[in-house]
Amino acid sequence: MALLSALAPAPKPPSVVPSSKTTGEAVPCFDEVYAEHFAFVWRSARRLGTPRASLDDVVQDVFFVVHRRLSGFEGRSSIKTWLFGILMNVIRAHQRAAGAGLWRAKAQADLEALSDPAAGPLDRLAQAEAARLIDHVLDALDDDKRAVFVLIELEQMSAPDVARALGVPLNTVYSRLRLGRQAFTEAAARYRARERGGAR
Repeated sequence: MALLSALAPAPKPPSVVPSSKTTGEAVPCFDEVYAEHFAFVWRSARRLGTPRASLDDVVQDVFFVVHRRLSGFEGRSSIKTWLFGILMNVIRAHQRAAGAGLWRAKAQADLEALSDPAAGPLDRLAQAEAARLIDHVLDALDDDKRAVFVLIELEQMSAPDVARALGVPLNTVYSRLRLGRQAFTEAAARYRARERGGAR
């Protein structure tokens, strides 16, 4: 999974400020949570199949929820775990509003490569190909496997944190990860074979 590691920057620890609670727990500052984790929420929303036309609305709704609930954050999970749980709920709400079929059709229609504009031409080509491959293969996974795969393989989160974020047993996470890796490998092989065939 070297390709995946290269595309997944190491997560940064959230900055916190002292809580006003008598327990002495630390409560993150909203502005710092937003600055530290906006990219994570945006990436995760995209990788979970959010159509580009809906990305801004989904991410904005996530941070509306965060703003309302942050004072009650108790630190029983990491901020990223907590944010991902909120993101999953927001995405489900948008899917219901749009209709799951239309949502997925839009997501498939606008798959596109993202590359670093500062990279050289050959690097950009490799990044574009990697982005196309990952977008294509993630789209082949069902929602449950996709969420686990994104968090563990792309965001480097631990399985226990993923279980907490998704509200499922740890064994379920491991099972979905195993099946997701298998499906990813098979879909990647099909994609590469099709690309080779098209290049002839």
